[in-house]
Amino acid sequence: MPNGVRLFVAYAVVVLALIGLALPDIVGLAVEAPVTGPGLVAMLLLAYTIFTMTLVLQRKRAAYWLAVGLSSLTVPLVVALWLLGAMAAALMAAAIAVGLFVGLSRPSSRGYFTDE
Repeated sequence: MPNGVRLFVAYAVVVLALIGLALPDIVGLAVEAPVTGPGLVAMLLLAYTIFTMTLVLQRKRAAYWLAVGLSSLTVPLVVALWLLGAMAAALMAAAIAVGLFVGLSRPSSRGYFTDE
């Protein structure tokens, strides 16, 4: 497995962990209203992340673009941290974003996704 794909897998595991940490609050919102915006976003992100991870581990060709799409979530994170004044965190998130995009765009990473 190329290093770019390894970095993506680690990133996706962190996304899954953050979703898991947010679930108690989302369930608390569901007591008041069965359908909430944060609940919909969290469930869509959870489904997208699990589906992408499944395809990445199976080395499917479609997983490449899904992985790039999931990696694009770092861009709003960098902007939000920058606007909140957390410059050190924004620079760290930007470094992760660059690592994800550069790592996934390497020929070895693109060649990893060979199965149809």
